[in-house]
Amino acid sequence: MEEKKALAKSKLFISTIIDTKDELEERMERGYELLTKLTTDLSEREAHDSLNAAACKSMQQHEEITLGLLYSILTNPSAAPKSYRDLTLVSRDGMATAWSRLNQIIIERYPKLIESSRTQVVWYTKEMVNNGVNGIDNVCSSLIKQIAGGDVSAKNVWLAENLLDIFTENKSWLEKYPVLTNMALYTYLRIIEDHTSAMLVPLKQREVDFCISLLRSKFSVCCRIGRDLLRLLQNVAKIPEFEKLWFDILHNPQSLGPQFTGIMQLLSQRTSPKYLACRLTPDMEKKLVFLTSKVKFGQQKRYQDWFQKQYLSTPESQSLRCDLIRYICGVVHPSNDILCSDVIQRWAVIGWLLTTCTSNVAASSAKLALFYDWLVFSSPKGNIMDIEPAILVMHHSMRSHPAITATLLDFLCRIISNFYPALESQIRQGVFCSLRAILEKRVLSSLSPLFDNSKLDKELRAMIRETFSEFCTPDTPLAKEPPALIDSGQTSMQKEDDTVSSNHKEETIPEFSDDEEEEKTNCKIDERIFRPINEEEEENEGDIESYLEQIEGELKDICEQLYEQRNADAERQCELMENLCGVILEFDTFDADTAGPLAMFLCTLYKSHFTNELLPQEINEESIEDSIGKPIFVIFRNLNQENEDELCPVELLTLVCCMYEKQKQIGYHLLYFLQASKKTTENKLVVYEEVCKNTELKDLGKCLVKDFGTCQEDNVRLMCFLIPPVYANFPDATIKNIDLLNIVAGSLDPSQLQDLICEIMEGCLEMFKKESVASVLEETLGWETFEQYIVWQLLAAHEIEVDHFITVVPKLNYRDHPEALASILLMLKLERCSLDFLRPVMCRNGQNGDRFATAILCNWIIQDEQHIAEQTKTLMMRSTTANKRIRQRTNPKLQNPTPPQILAHLDALRQAAGIRQTMFFSQEPVLQGLQHIQKACSDAQKTRYSDLFALVDFIEDSSRSTRSGRGTRRSPGFTSPKSKKQVLNNENSSSESEEEEQTKPKPKKRKKSAAATGSDSD
Repeated sequence: MEEKKALAKSKLFISTIIDTKDELEERMERGYELLTKLTTDLSEREAHDSLNAAACKSMQQHEEITLGLLYSILTNPSAAPKSYRDLTLVSRDGMATAWSRLNQIIIERYPKLIESSRTQVVWYTKEMVNNGVNGIDNVCSSLIKQIAGGDVSAKNVWLAENLLDIFTENKSWLEKYPVLTNMALYTYLRIIEDHTSAMLVPLKQREVDFCISLLRSKFSVCCRIGRDLLRLLQNVAKIPEFEKLWFDILHNPQSLGPQFTGIMQLLSQRTSPKYLACRLTPDMEKKLVFLTSKVKFGQQKRYQDWFQKQYLSTPESQSLRCDLIRYICGVVHPSNDILCSDVIQRWAVIGWLLTTCTSNVAASSAKLALFYDWLVFSSPKGNIMDIEPAILVMHHSMRSHPAITATLLDFLCRIISNFYPALESQIRQGVFCSLRAILEKRVLSSLSPLFDNSKLDKELRAMIRETFSEFCTPDTPLAKEPPALIDSGQTSMQKEDDTVSSNHKEETIPEFSDDEEEEKTNCKIDERIFRPINEEEEENEGDIESYLEQIEGELKDICEQLYEQRNADAERQCELMENLCGVILEFDTFDADTAGPLAMFLCTLYKSHFTNELLPQEINEESIEDSIGKPIFVIFRNLNQENEDELCPVELLTLVCCMYEKQKQIGYHLLYFLQASKKTTENKLVVYEEVCKNTELKDLGKCLVKDFGTCQEDNVRLMCFLIPPVYANFPDATIKNIDLLNIVAGSLDPSQLQDLICEIMEGCLEMFKKESVASVLEETLGWETFEQYIVWQLLAAHEIEVDHFITVVPKLNYRDHPEALASILLMLKLERCSLDFLRPVMCRNGQNGDRFATAILCNWIIQDEQHIAEQTKTLMMRSTTANKRIRQRTNPKLQNPTPPQILAHLDALRQAAGIRQTMFFSQEPVLQGLQHIQKACSDAQKTRYSDLFALVDFIEDSSRSTRSGRGTRRSPGFTSPKSKKQVLNNENSSSESEEEEQTKPKPKKRKKSAAATGSDSD
């Protein structure tokens, strides 16, 4: 019976006794129960009317009915057609709820679906595709991700075959979605190599026909995949249909597309991360991201063993390693925090994957996947994170796995000339650019320890020296090279057990090799200074020529003139650029494909313009006008020109957006030009906003963070110049932008801070709004000390009252947030105490050593003792009933402190040195408040604050002495045996009695309204 209950637990998912039911499944079951209740014993027409009436009542009920029908489709195949028909009639949102929930199931729980439900998922998807439901392409994308590479199990093959049926039967529908088309092509190109068995030949042929059909008919769309399309085509190149395709790619590229120029065009395009990610199942991706972001070094083995057992244990899974390596290189880009932490790094995961390769073909493919981005790497547009893992794998494997390093270096040397001989020079240039970027970005400080390492055999070292001579140290006499060390290095490559002796010998060498390298550096100083400059010039010339080849027509003629006149005077270059803008504006269609090569050409040609000083030292109208007299600003001037529609020219906007993606300095150069231009409008920077909307980020705030970050690296002075206009023109994108504020606060020096404070006080700059200042300040609490003080200085310059951020005070820790507490303390010192200030101060949880409340209370008491006493009494009176009366209030300003909080602060105040000079604890309101709060305290609290409550008896004794006509009174220290204080002197005692006699009439005036105090005389 128990087994039957466990099996009946879920009709959707494979579950065990200990598994809890999925929340979504429970909602679907409730929806199905409602569906059954509404349609039982009704005819089909009556059932439709009943469902429609229920669905129209509210969106919640509409969703419940939709989920019920979806549950019926997935769990009851025989009733699925009727349920689908009902769903199409009932749906009020174009079936968006249905397909979004189905998509959620596929992404999160597809492997757990029982077989019948899995069949129904595909059936339901096919029906929605046939009916052209909007959004169903997202479901197809999620299903494609569930097709695992390196897996020929029946379930995986079944899914691949059924999705292929859907795409083949609905090819015209598929071609409406370029991203889905490319994902399908990328997936089936990849799994063709897995389907080699005789049983899968029919499916393989269908996959080949499908891929060839897409490539022949939609090659321009397929090219958007990027360079990994060529990598996959290489794997299937021996199939006859693909052989013919390769012949056209190499010898007749125009037959595939009028704008396709050949292999180099594809290789130069970086593969989009979404295509690399589609080759990993969501579960696989989740595990890999966890491994590279959460697991610490030394703890990774059990996770790696589990991953290998789950996904890499079959012979067919050898091909999956390439997908994993490409995903790690192209998609997993850790933050600086992770890179600096003890979390396992990407190179370590890739090194582990390389060691698990048991097939030579798989190992070669894995190495190509690792170095693929190196082949055409270019500094301006390349991402260092794509090439970093390969160099670090070689560097870190040298000690523990020298054979891995040796085979990777050998592969890197040979791939230059063997990848495609016709492009050898371009491949060499790409690899060399990769190595230069590695040194420039300080991934490695030097390549000599890797390329000249004694653990490599002589032949490999000679090949490396011949191929990468500029990165190797000059040859040294053979007599200085210890032959024993080479032998041990060779042995260590062949036999793992000898690495200990090899490492031991290597550890005695570094002192001498480092000294020799320093001497060689000093001797060759002139050569090392001038060589990189020449190489960069040669690299730029090679890039410019390659970009020129991709430009056509009249544009190419003007670009060639620009290239020839690159050293002419600025006026001539600006004239040519004006002509170029005129030609662009005459285009009927000037899309990204046309603008891309032109943008790269201009960015590379005028690369030096972006590194030169932009803001003149002496700022005046003439110097500003001169600073924007460069050719690149001609494009901005034409983009910013006024017209009747007040819209940017679309052609130039497309060009500038492409340049923005290629050249990181474009953003702040555009901001500077717009601010420096003489155009007088309410928002001079609106053109920049238009550019931001059409970039990959598509968000003004994110673009500002990116551009200010780049500007801060290049020229902090220019960044400070741009802060006032940017904050003035884009308040919504700047004032709450924490990342932007962090960049500003982390870059200013005292002089620049002073200038910004003056701008604020003159009314030219506003960096905070009173409505959001509290939340902004909370976000800054984890910043560096100097950055926080910058923020508080800037805030102090604004006319924002303290009560707008006083609610932050209870959240601050005395030890962790000294910058914020000190700044608020100085601000409160200048304010007159009110309940709005006193309440959050008292709400702080008093900790040992926390002097914040004591300090400000002492200051306020010295200023106006009587006023603070009245305010304190009010808080004490309210504290005992606050939970009952203000329980529903959400405003933190109205939250009263608890009795323990008030007592802790008063007890600390009683012991403060400054309070002894006042009569605060002799004030009648304070004593009355203590008397009231004492009644609400527990015995433990009364014992803990016995010295404080000893003052309470004084009010009772003073009343008695007043009634009996005594002229003198005892001090509070005498009125209770609990008090540990000595007798106060007679002067204090007499002065207290006189003071109390003066204040004696006050309670009589309030007698009618304050009967709750209840003295004996009443």
